[in-house]
Amino acid sequence: MGLGDKIGNKAQEVAGKAKEALGDATNNEKLQGEGVADQAAAKAKQAGEHVKDAAKDIFDK
Repeated sequence: MGLGDKIGNKAQEVAGKAKEALGDATNNEKLQGEGVADQAAAKAKQAGEHVKDAAKDIFDK
């Protein structure tokens, strides 16, 4: 996983947490949901990148 990808995915995850917290604070269910969705998307991207990294490590040996 490239450094740019790691930073981008982590930024998306942090932004999702912020959205969720803001939604909680303002009783805005839509914003809460968007935050949760952003976090899930970021985590899915991170998982995919980890699989790619693991496969690369296996096949590069």
